[in-house]
Amino acid sequence: MALSAARVGTVVPLLDPNRVIGIDPGLTVTGYAVLERRGSSSAAMIEAGVIRPRGDDLARKLAWLHKAVADVIKSFPASAVALEQVHSRVAFPRTALLMAHARGVIVLAAAERGVPVHDYAPSRIKKTLTGNGRASKEQMQHAVMTELGLGRLPEPHDVADACALAICHLAIARIARGLAGA
Repeated sequence: MALSAARVGTVVPLLDPNRVIGIDPGLTVTGYAVLERRGSSSAAMIEAGVIRPRGDDLARKLAWLHKAVADVIKSFPASAVALEQVHSRVAFPRTALLMAHARGVIVLAAAERGVPVHDYAPSRIKKTLTGNGRASKEQMQHAVMTELGLGRLPEPHDVADACALAICHLAIARIARGLAGA
Protein backbone atom coordinates (compact mmCIF):
# COMPACT_ATOMS: atom_id res chain seq x y z
CA MET A 1 0.00 0.00 0.00
CA ALA A 2 1.44 3.37 -1.01
CA LEU A 3 1.70 5.96 1.72
CA SER A 4 2.05 9.72 1.78
CA ALA A 5 2.66 12.17 4.60
CA ALA A 6 -0.36 14.44 5.13
CA ARG A 7 1.19 16.34 8.05
CA VAL A 8 4.25 15.88 10.15
CA GLY A 9 3.80 12.68 12.10
CA THR A 10 0.69 11.52 10.23
CA VAL A 11 0.81 8.89 7.50
CA VAL A 12 -2.29 8.10 5.46
CA PRO A 13 -2.76 5.68 2.55
CA LEU A 14 -3.12 7.13 -0.93
CA LEU A 15 -6.64 6.84 -2.28
CA ASP A 16 -6.96 4.54 -5.28
CA PRO A 17 -8.54 6.61 -8.09
CA ASN A 18 -9.91 3.48 -9.78
CA ARG A 19 -11.63 2.10 -6.69
CA VAL A 20 -15.00 2.96 -5.18
CA ILE A 21 -16.86 1.59 -2.17
CA GLY A 22 -20.62 1.29 -2.45
CA ILE A 23 -22.53 1.12 0.83
CA ASP A 24 -26.21 0.30 1.31
CA PRO A 25 -26.81 1.63 4.85
CA GLY A 26 -28.93 -0.03 7.48
CA LEU A 27 -28.96 -0.66 11.22
CA THR A 28 -29.80 -4.34 10.88
CA VAL A 29 -27.79 -5.11 7.74
CA THR A 30 -25.43 -2.82 5.84
CA GLY A 31 -24.21 -4.06 2.48
CA TYR A 32 -20.86 -2.99 1.08
CA ALA A 33 -19.00 -3.59 -2.16
CA VAL A 34 -15.52 -2.57 -3.25
CA LEU A 35 -15.30 -2.23 -7.03
CA GLU A 36 -12.36 -1.33 -9.20
CA ARG A 37 -12.53 0.19 -12.67
CA ARG A 38 -10.79 -2.02 -15.23
CA GLY A 39 -10.19 -0.33 -18.56
CA SER A 40 -12.48 2.37 -19.81
CA SER A 41 -15.86 0.87 -19.01
CA SER A 42 -15.72 -2.37 -17.04
CA ALA A 43 -15.56 -2.89 -13.29
CA ALA A 44 -14.49 -5.81 -11.14
CA MET A 45 -15.59 -6.75 -7.65
CA ILE A 46 -12.70 -6.76 -5.18
CA GLU A 47 -14.69 -7.44 -2.02
CA ALA A 48 -18.33 -7.47 -0.97
CA GLY A 49 -20.28 -8.45 2.08
CA VAL A 50 -22.60 -7.41 4.85
CA ILE A 51 -22.10 -5.77 8.19
CA ARG A 52 -24.56 -6.78 10.89
CA PRO A 53 -24.25 -4.22 13.69
CA ARG A 54 -24.36 -5.72 17.16
CA GLY A 55 -25.66 -4.17 20.33
CA ASP A 56 -28.73 -3.81 22.43
CA ASP A 57 -29.30 -0.13 21.80
CA LEU A 58 -28.89 2.43 19.04
CA ALA A 59 -25.58 3.82 20.35
CA ARG A 60 -23.89 0.41 20.41
CA LYS A 61 -25.18 -0.52 16.97
CA LEU A 62 -23.91 2.79 15.56
CA ALA A 63 -20.51 2.36 17.22
CA TRP A 64 -20.25 -1.16 15.79
CA LEU A 65 -21.29 0.01 12.32
CA HIS A 66 -18.81 2.91 12.41
CA LYS A 67 -15.90 0.64 13.32
CA ALA A 68 -16.80 -1.98 10.71
CA VAL A 69 -17.18 0.60 7.91
CA ALA A 70 -13.96 2.34 8.99
CA ASP A 71 -12.18 -1.03 8.75
CA VAL A 72 -13.48 -1.56 5.19
CA ILE A 73 -12.42 1.94 4.13
CA LYS A 74 -8.99 1.45 5.73
CA SER A 75 -8.50 -1.98 4.15
CA PHE A 76 -9.54 -0.86 0.66
CA PRO A 77 -8.44 2.76 0.07
CA ALA A 78 -10.81 4.21 -2.52
CA SER A 79 -11.37 7.51 -4.27
CA ALA A 80 -15.02 7.65 -3.20
CA VAL A 81 -17.79 6.15 -1.14
CA ALA A 82 -21.12 5.89 -2.97
CA LEU A 83 -24.03 6.01 -0.54
CA GLU A 84 -27.76 5.77 -0.99
CA GLN A 85 -29.72 8.92 -0.15
CA VAL A 86 -32.22 8.75 2.66
CA HIS A 87 -35.67 7.94 1.36
CA SER A 88 -38.85 7.17 3.19
CA ARG A 89 -42.42 6.25 2.74
CA VAL A 90 -44.98 8.37 4.53
CA ALA A 91 -46.21 5.32 6.40
CA PHE A 92 -42.71 4.51 7.75
CA PRO A 93 -40.94 7.74 8.88
CA ARG A 94 -39.03 5.85 11.59
CA THR A 95 -37.20 3.86 8.91
CA ALA A 96 -35.83 7.06 7.37
CA LEU A 97 -34.67 8.32 10.76
CA LEU A 98 -32.86 5.08 11.56
CA MET A 99 -31.28 5.00 8.10
CA ALA A 100 -30.11 8.60 8.62
CA HIS A 101 -28.33 7.53 11.81
CA ALA A 102 -26.56 4.73 9.93
CA ARG A 103 -25.63 7.10 7.08
CA GLY A 104 -24.21 9.55 9.61
CA VAL A 105 -21.66 7.12 11.04
CA ILE A 106 -20.77 5.91 7.53
CA VAL A 107 -20.14 9.51 6.39
CA LEU A 108 -18.06 10.07 9.54
CA ALA A 109 -15.94 6.97 8.84
CA ALA A 110 -15.28 8.19 5.29
CA ALA A 111 -14.47 11.72 6.46
CA GLU A 112 -11.97 10.39 8.99
CA ARG A 113 -10.05 8.76 6.11
CA GLY A 114 -10.45 11.76 3.78
CA VAL A 115 -12.68 9.87 1.34
CA PRO A 116 -15.41 11.93 -0.36
CA VAL A 117 -18.99 10.65 -0.15
CA HIS A 118 -21.34 10.82 -3.14
CA ASP A 119 -25.08 10.40 -2.58
CA TYR A 120 -27.40 8.79 -5.10
CA ALA A 121 -31.18 8.50 -5.11
CA PRO A 122 -32.51 4.95 -5.51
CA SER A 123 -34.26 5.90 -8.76
CA ARG A 124 -30.99 7.29 -10.20
CA ILE A 125 -29.15 4.07 -9.35
CA LYS A 126 -31.88 1.93 -10.92
CA LYS A 127 -32.05 4.07 -14.05
CA THR A 128 -28.26 4.01 -14.49
CA LEU A 129 -28.12 0.21 -14.28
CA THR A 130 -31.35 -0.87 -15.97
CA GLY A 131 -32.71 2.17 -17.78
CA ASN A 132 -35.77 1.95 -15.51
CA GLY A 133 -35.92 4.13 -12.40
CA ARG A 134 -38.51 1.78 -10.91
CA ALA A 135 -36.66 -1.52 -11.45
CA SER A 136 -37.34 -4.34 -9.00
CA LYS A 137 -34.78 -5.86 -6.63
CA GLU A 138 -34.56 -8.89 -8.94
CA GLN A 139 -33.91 -6.72 -12.00
CA MET A 140 -31.18 -4.91 -10.10
CA GLN A 141 -29.56 -8.17 -9.01
CA HIS A 142 -29.52 -9.37 -12.64
CA ALA A 143 -28.09 -6.04 -13.85
CA VAL A 144 -25.31 -6.20 -11.24
CA MET A 145 -24.55 -9.84 -12.11
CA THR A 146 -24.28 -8.93 -15.81
CA GLU A 147 -22.29 -5.73 -15.29
CA LEU A 148 -19.72 -7.42 -13.04
CA GLY A 149 -19.63 -10.71 -14.95
CA LEU A 150 -20.60 -12.73 -11.88
CA GLY A 151 -21.48 -16.41 -12.14
CA ARG A 152 -24.52 -16.01 -9.87
CA LEU A 153 -26.81 -13.35 -8.49
CA PRO A 154 -25.24 -11.26 -5.72
CA GLU A 155 -26.89 -12.12 -2.41
CA PRO A 156 -28.25 -10.86 -0.16
CA HIS A 157 -29.92 -7.89 -1.83
CA ASP A 158 -27.95 -5.55 0.48
CA VAL A 159 -24.76 -6.62 -1.33
CA ALA A 160 -26.43 -6.24 -4.73
CA ASP A 161 -27.57 -2.73 -3.74
CA ALA A 162 -24.04 -1.82 -2.61
CA CYS A 163 -22.63 -3.11 -5.92
CA ALA A 164 -25.26 -1.09 -7.80
CA LEU A 165 -24.26 2.06 -5.92
CA ALA A 166 -20.59 1.57 -6.82
CA ILE A 167 -21.42 0.79 -10.48
CA CYS A 168 -23.62 3.89 -10.65
CA HIS A 169 -20.83 6.06 -9.26
CA LEU A 170 -18.26 4.65 -11.70
CA ALA A 171 -20.63 5.26 -14.63
CA ILE A 172 -21.41 8.83 -13.60
CA ALA A 173 -17.71 9.57 -12.93
CA ARG A 174 -16.82 8.18 -16.39
CA ILE A 175 -19.39 10.49 -18.02
CA ALA A 176 -18.13 13.47 -16.00
CA ARG A 177 -14.53 12.74 -17.05
CA GLY A 178 -15.68 12.57 -20.68
CA LEU A 179 -17.44 15.91 -20.41
CA ALA A 180 -14.45 17.51 -18.71
CA GLY A 181 -12.18 16.30 -21.51
CA ALA A 182 -14.48 17.61 -24.27
